[in-house]
Amino acid sequence: MSISELSTGDRAAVGHFDFSRAEWARLRQSTPMTLTEEELTDLQGLNEELSVEEITEVYLPLSRLLNLYVVATQGLHHVANDFLGREPVKAPYVIGIAGSVAVGKSTTARVLRALLSRWENHPEVALVTTDGFLHPNAVLKERGLMDRKGFPESYDVRRLIRFLDEITSGRDDVEVPKYSHLVYDVLPDVERISTPDILIVEGLNVLQTWTGRAEDAPSVFVADFLDFTIYLDAGHDLIRKWYVDRFLTLRRTAFRDPASYFRKYAELSVPDARRTALDIWDRINSPNLVRNIAPTRSRAHLVLQKGPDHRVDRVRLRKL
Repeated sequence: MSISELSTGDRAAVGHFDFSRAEWARLRQSTPMTLTEEELTDLQGLNEELSVEEITEVYLPLSRLLNLYVVATQGLHHVANDFLGREPVKAPYVIGIAGSVAVGKSTTARVLRALLSRWENHPEVALVTTDGFLHPNAVLKERGLMDRKGFPESYDVRRLIRFLDEITSGRDDVEVPKYSHLVYDVLPDVERISTPDILIVEGLNVLQTWTGRAEDAPSVFVADFLDFTIYLDAGHDLIRKWYVDRFLTLRRTAFRDPASYFRKYAELSVPDARRTALDIWDRINSPNLVRNIAPTRSRAHLVLQKGPDHRVDRVRLRKL
């Protein structure tokens, strides 16, 4: 389901500005292009061509908007510290990026990290994906959740919230678990992040709230730590096609690595690989999108609606 398919109730729930691509592109104003052709190539996603036009018309206006928000928030923190008479604590501005598997979240996160780090007010931009906060495969197997990897219950949400609490409190040297898509599991080693100006958190369910019994609901959610949230949206059939195309590309590349968890798929014929990808989509990714991910779209501050070829066609921005 895309923005155009939102119900009247969804549209009315939160006031928003709805921009065509051309209208949104004009909001770039004089924001300069700060990425080179070589950098654009490095930022490409799998089966997702990143054009100069896409950066210029979609991501530069977004970079400008986010810079204004970050600067305003930094000013608000200074005012609050002055009022309270306390020493300033460097806390990052946190941006959350949500959306389906294969919709292009990782590419958007990388592009924004590169663009935002060029602004003089916030040169240190860190990027964290929620994949590292999945439960290890051993835990998922024990709980019978291997076929629900990516569903809300497959994440160590407490660990993710603890990380966000520490980083937004201004702590140095905060531990972040690492994930390998090659071995399809959380790694034993970790990386560390120290007081960035901006933190981008990218993942399927960063906008997730509670869907269980009210009396069991936690007191805090991941979304409570996010200053600005972006949802990558596209029609269901488009995302399914992108997922299958990505699977076929990986079959020819990463799956052929002897260390790959998915090595068994590398020798499939194209028709068999396509059927396998569609089966995984229908059993796992599509239900997760419909039940858990898409319902969080209305909570995002900004929705980027994609058409064919991952091209953003419309932008929906929540009113302040």
